[in-house]
Amino acid sequence: LQEVTASSRHYVDRLFDLDPQKVLQGVIDMKNAVIGNNKQKANLIVLGAVPRLLYLLQQETSSTELRTECAVVLGSLAMGTENNVKSLLDCHIIPALLQGLLSPDLKFIEACLRCLRTIFISPVTPEDLLYTDATVISHLMALLSRSRYTQEYICQIFSHCCKGPDHQTILFNHGAVQNIAHLLVSTSYKVRMQALKCFSVLAFENPQVSMTLVNVSVDGELLPQIFVKMLQRDKPIEMQLTSAKCLTSMCRAGAIRTDDPCIVLKTLPCLVRMCSKDRLLEERVEGAETLAYLIETDMELQRMASITDHLIVMLADYFKYPSSVSAITDIKRLDHDLKHAHELRQAAFKLYASLGANDEDIRKKIIETENMMDRIVNGLSESSIKVRLAAVRCLHSLSRSVQQLRTSFQDHAVWKPLMKVLQNAPNEILVVASSTLCNLLLEFSPSKEPILESGAIELLCSLTQSENLALRVNGIWALMNMAFQAEQKIKSDILRGLSTEQLFQLLSDSDVNVLMKTLGLLRNLLSTRPHIDHIMSTHGKQIMQAVTLILEGEHNIEVKEQTLCILANIADGTTAKELIMTNDDILQKIKYYMSHSNAKLQLAAMFCISNLIWNEEEGSQERQDKLRDMGVVDILHKLSQSSDPNLCDKAKTALQQYLA
Repeated sequence: LQEVTASSRHYVDRLFDLDPQKVLQGVIDMKNAVIGNNKQKANLIVLGAVPRLLYLLQQETSSTELRTECAVVLGSLAMGTENNVKSLLDCHIIPALLQGLLSPDLKFIEACLRCLRTIFISPVTPEDLLYTDATVISHLMALLSRSRYTQEYICQIFSHCCKGPDHQTILFNHGAVQNIAHLLVSTSYKVRMQALKCFSVLAFENPQVSMTLVNVSVDGELLPQIFVKMLQRDKPIEMQLTSAKCLTSMCRAGAIRTDDPCIVLKTLPCLVRMCSKDRLLEERVEGAETLAYLIETDMELQRMASITDHLIVMLADYFKYPSSVSAITDIKRLDHDLKHAHELRQAAFKLYASLGANDEDIRKKIIETENMMDRIVNGLSESSIKVRLAAVRCLHSLSRSVQQLRTSFQDHAVWKPLMKVLQNAPNEILVVASSTLCNLLLEFSPSKEPILESGAIELLCSLTQSENLALRVNGIWALMNMAFQAEQKIKSDILRGLSTEQLFQLLSDSDVNVLMKTLGLLRNLLSTRPHIDHIMSTHGKQIMQAVTLILEGEHNIEVKEQTLCILANIADGTTAKELIMTNDDILQKIKYYMSHSNAKLQLAAMFCISNLIWNEEEGSQERQDKLRDMGVVDILHKLSQSSDPNLCDKAKTALQQYLA
């Protein structure tokens, strides 16, 4: 190393010469020495060339030519490894270059921008460095008009540094849309391309930008029309893909309708084309991911995509070979593709998940694609978290099918790897995996039994205690599905696992979804007489407390209706009835809801009454008398005249119990 650095030392020494002409020549020689030579770049950085170059770049006394050459060398050093960029950042290169943009000299400005561009596109550079000084963005916007190079570099800087809604808003408020739109028709391909990339990141998941773009026109042509022209097959792939991304974002934001010809006839077919196996790996990945996003929530687009170019079969190739045979002549390419093959699998799972989100026939086609279930099962245990998440999403989408739950899911014992995924996954995977588990626990799914045996109750009870709302909802939802028509032992296990304390916690949860699912669970636990009596004998006091709590609280109609249905179930028990009959407070509440203004609540209250006064059951006479004394019969007479046929019938049936 010493010999190598010694031979590089004279380059750095010349930067300190007293003769400005020799310094300039030294910088030019250094520029020629580092081009394409990473070892030389590293040596010069180690020898301290960067602080000196930055000093010369910032000196007012330096000639413009010298300052420009310094910027060029710094840009060349930045082109090397990530460590080079880190060294440059440590020397505070960004503020120095931004300062340089204030110079009147265009060549120097372009050199500074080129270097800034190279630094900002490196993954080690924090994007926020662009936004620390508010004046920088407006100055960059002003420089856009100076030359095609300033346009290319500035657009490239913006598209790399625009990460998330905060950055989008800053750029939008500084007039990015108006300033960049006309660059889409520039004579320079590079400028058009960088401007297009800018719009694709500005519009992503951003309704404000998307709604604005729809109405912007350049030379009398609206932007969506310009994007559609850039989608055509004779355009470079990178341009087709990026304009498809712009149109996709605008469509998802509601700025373009999903049935608009530019989506149906242009964007969707273009993205399907990108999935073909003669495209490069990154094009196939981006094509599939963008298409998955485009069709994610629209049934019609899902159907159309599924029948375009045999897409479902075409995606099966994503699991086979990363490169097409014709591309294998390039060994470097092959090596790259093998390292990135997992990205293809992730993209395929994502697109399958979107395709199968709603349509039973599409799900069937996906599952019948060669080895599909095995691929999903393998995906669940891959080391890449992105692949695992996408595989779980795909499984979740397919698990919405009753048919598949009974067949393919059973044949492949999908629940096993799913339970494993649930053991210690990050939240985003847990949410989708637990949703899938909810579907596997439906009463008609054969997986229910083995899942129970593998310790699911404990796992789900722990999810109900999560800070994450979606996990609480899924935990309680899965328990609700598990309790549906279950045997008494399972119901007791669930109650034991949850603990009364946790049950109350869930019933007082601020989220109505959690509350509804918890009431659904209680209703499922309290079904069939022996179970009702058994559970009420052990947990009766607490459950009655919970019911009172909810009927007294500020809750919506659905919540109160569900709670009255639970009471009706309790009233159907043999011994459990007494817990209602001996609780005057609850009886008064039932009476109150019989005369409520909402028919759903009236009906639910009537179910309670009918179950309490049913003739063939022991003690019915005493119960009928007690309720008559409370004025229930008078209300029944009134309701038997109701204009609502359901209420009327229910009241008449109840009155017959009194006459029998």
